Amino acid sequence: MPLSAFSHTNTHTTKRTPPPPLPALAPMAPVRILTTDDIQPYLEPKAIVQAVREAYHERGHGAPARPRTRLKNDDPAGLLTGYTAILPHAGAMGGYTYSAGFQTKDAWFLAPLFSTETGELKALIDGSKLNPLKTGAASAVAVDELARQDATTLALIGSGRQAYGQFRCIETVRELTHVTVHSPTPKHRTALAETIQNDHGIPATPTHTSQEAIQGADIVVTATRSGSPVFNGEDLDDGAHVTAMGQYHPKRREVDGLTVARSTYVVDLRERVTKDSGEFLLAQAEGLVGPDHVHAELGAVVAGVAPGRRRPEEVTLFDSGGTGIETVGAAQYVFEQAKNEDRGEVVSFRSAGEAMPRAW
Repeated sequence: MPLSAFSHTNTHTTKRTPPPPLPALAPMAPVRILTTDDIQPYLEPKAIVQAVREAYHERGHGAPARPRTRLKNDDPAGLLTGYTAILPHAGAMGGYTYSAGFQTKDAWFLAPLFSTETGELKALIDGSKLNPLKTGAASAVAVDELARQDATTLALIGSGRQAYGQFRCIETVRELTHVTVHSPTPKHRTALAETIQNDHGIPATPTHTSQEAIQGADIVVTATRSGSPVFNGEDLDDGAHVTAMGQYHPKRREVDGLTVARSTYVVDLRERVTKDSGEFLLAQAEGLVGPDHVHAELGAVVAGVAPGRRRPEEVTLFDSGGTGIETVGAAQYVFEQAKNEDRGEVVSFRSAGEAMPRAW
């Protein structure tokens, strides 16, 4: 039978509706890889401090940030750590991911930076050399908000890279006339004091004890690995400002409960206090402070939402555990400078939609 005889059987066939078009895929994103050498020209303390100040101002108006998370490895011993923040006004979000310990007993810092507008990855930044400056910048912002305007003397408890980063940033917000340095190793404290005096022209003195270092100091910074208090709170002068930045562990602290109790206590992130601030948690366990002792976050003070220093004789304390706020602020600044001068290597990353397109 000819095929034409069956042609009438197709007259009632239902027409298929074509599937909706797939959404347009995001183009491959240009990602700038920035090494330490690439960002070196932009590691200028005053500029980093300003970028971090703006970041905390955003936090004071509600920019999201989360405390660090840590994964512990036992054999070999080490930690994998990360924290994040979103700064809508700056147009950047990201944070830090870093490892420390393990077989090399060293650390590697990576700062990924994303666009808050498109969500695209913008940069991967070697954060190792950025780390002391962005941390020092957070301290400098706190000093500018909380220390007396006539503060001129600085005591550094600690003599490593972090201590030097603290000094370099704090000197951009106060006219320092003298610095004291204490650490358990005489060679190290002497070397840092000589560097400050020879390279920056500010008289600096290594001290045998922390008590000597903080005597008469307007600003005291602890930047150590110590898990127990590095000075006695009774020795702290009225009107002093303290930044504690070396510990972020619920059972470790650099300042004692008396110092916390004497102070107007300001933190980088309020959520972090009950998780890893040994300074606060141990003072609370000793019955010296209660949960309401937290005065404010630094961002609230910077944004004018909460007051900073109110009296000349007031003791102020900034508990700095490290956050994505200063990290993203500093990273965004160096990224913009490097992009303007076309530094670093640009590679292409595919979005998830492009790398794994729907096949239906």
